Amino acid sequence: MPRTEHLQIAGVPMRAELTPGGPVGVLALHASNEGGTAELARIVAESTGATCLVFTQPGTSPVHVPSPEMAVAHCAALREFLARVEITVSLHGHLRRTAPRSLFLGGANRQAAHRLATGLGVLRPEFDPVTDLDAIPRALRGLHPRNPVNLARDGGVQVELPLAARTVTPTTRTPPTPRRPPSPTPW
Repeated sequence: MPRTEHLQIAGVPMRAELTPGGPVGVLALHASNEGGTAELARIVAESTGATCLVFTQPGTSPVHVPSPEMAVAHCAALREFLARVEITVSLHGHLRRTAPRSLFLGGANRQAAHRLATGLGVLRPEFDPVTDLDAIPRALRGLHPRNPVNLARDGGVQVELPLAARTVTPTTRTPPTPRRPPSPTPW
């Protein structure tokens, strides 16, 4: 059963929803900013038995708080999440016009990034997993030591998903490239 914590991080009101599960953690730090990431995190966690933590903000104008500022000192739910999990998969969204089909796999656990890329290879040709850090835009690499994706015992993988990968329904055969993500889910 999910547990909810209301808190402020960098002056921004947030809600952290933790669903306890197994030793793999699925994280959506910017669910209100990066449409579809909360829904995907919940679906992945539910179907695999993973622990899930989703951060949302009230209102329709969410503020992007950089991942390293989402520190454990601010949030009991994040501390519990990290105490439960051995490795984290953090779902994010990107809007890189030059890479509308690229799935950027950053984070400090490079071995896990490569293993995940192998599994995500089934999405070709619609999407292309990218693990080469030099090919991933610097802002999307997820390598900062305070980024929550890197704080689990075995670190983790930051998965930057293009809009089409976050907004396609199961009945869609060819992913469209929508102009904007879905509206944030209200509290």
